[in-house]
Amino acid sequence: MNKALNSNTLAPLDRQKLSEPLRRLIDYFEHITAQNVADMPRFYASDAYFKDPFNEVNRVEDIARIFGEMFHQVDNPRFVVHTAFESGPQVFMAWDFLFEMKRFKQGQVQCIKGSSHLQLNQNGLVQSHRDYWDTAEELYEKIPVLGGLMRWLKKQAG
Repeated sequence: MNKALNSNTLAPLDRQKLSEPLRRLIDYFEHITAQNVADMPRFYASDAYFKDPFNEVNRVEDIARIFGEMFHQVDNPRFVVHTAFESGPQVFMAWDFLFEMKRFKQGQVQCIKGSSHLQLNQNGLVQSHRDYWDTAEELYEKIPVLGGLMRWLKKQAG
């Protein structure tokens, strides 16, 4: 891997350069738990839009449900935000999602690298949240049998 692209070599995120609403949001995501998922309405508009490779919803309750399900699907999930930019209400964040699989590779920390494009409303709440990450490379390739097939397909296409 190119060391320049390795998030471990990036300078720490300078949170002081970010707006207060964005600092609070990053802190929330980096410390999200099964218990505080219910606090999502403090950060998202009631009719907020959310889309990732598996979900598309239009209510903060549904967004909280999606994040709550994460705690049932994997062990020890956590986000590390290593890049954040904002221009008015537009926000871009790059993050690592760290977790352990429940059924295989137990105890081995997995990492999904992704990014989010957020749009904040006039009250500093998230109105729109779109996550971008490669499901094939970042998830399917980590699953036994399916991972081997995905790597073979990638090799054939390359």
